[in-house]
Amino acid sequence: MSNTHVFRVEQLVAGYDDKTILQGIDLEVPKNKISVIIGANGCGKSTLLKTMAKLIKPTEGNVTLDGKAINKYPPKQLARLLGILPQSPVVPDGITVADLVGRGRFPHQSLFSGWSKKDYEAVEEAMEFMNIQEFANHDIDELSGGQRQRVWIAMALAQQTDILLLDEPTTFLDITYQVEILDLLTNLNRKYGTTIVMVLHDINLSARYADCIFAVKKGQLIAEGTPTEVLTSDLVKSVFDLNCVVISDPISNTPLVIPKGRYHVVD
Repeated sequence: MSNTHVFRVEQLVAGYDDKTILQGIDLEVPKNKISVIIGANGCGKSTLLKTMAKLIKPTEGNVTLDGKAINKYPPKQLARLLGILPQSPVVPDGITVADLVGRGRFPHQSLFSGWSKKDYEAVEEAMEFMNIQEFANHDIDELSGGQRQRVWIAMALAQQTDILLLDEPTTFLDITYQVEILDLLTNLNRKYGTTIVMVLHDINLSARYADCIFAVKKGQLIAEGTPTEVLTSDLVKSVFDLNCVVISDPISNTPLVIPKGRYHVVD
């Protein structure tokens, strides 16, 4: 499956209060691909994703979907096209897994309509895809961090959008859960053609899972392309101030960044 939505950032300037973070960013998100935004802490990568998700209003420029500024869409219409999973979402007290996943159907429901067969099917399919059916009647706060993150992603899947934005979906998870979450997102992209844009901290996981990488430095987009095109030792030095060598990952054949560091022999 595939979608044909054109999702663009045009001369984007944005920030918080009087502080400008993003400075004139232009990009077009590749359709039906996984794109990852990388950069050092404080560079503006999460600000970029939040602005793309309409969580931050740009000072200048636009974020457009199919040629129309996203702030011109009615909220429910936009939510049927564009899903967002923010960092550390707040869990409502006493809510079960099934209830939280069900909240993803809100954009598809009218004020006076009850749940339709399609709503129930969407929730069931999302829970099955994320392998969380066994937790359906559990309270969210009973779950581990990795299980909880699968529930949040299932809620976004139940929304059934063609574009999904995720802000650091693997933060605070151990490596096993990180790989599990990224594998599930890759399966989602391959099965449904969902366009995925996410912010990741880990540069090697970014290289392994991304079709396209956007590298941000001090609020500016300084490189974009495939992991092989973008992740050079010079780029890593420029963006992260890290001396490294870049080799081929023996598992995925994607770039693998090896920090040089400083080694001291202690007698």
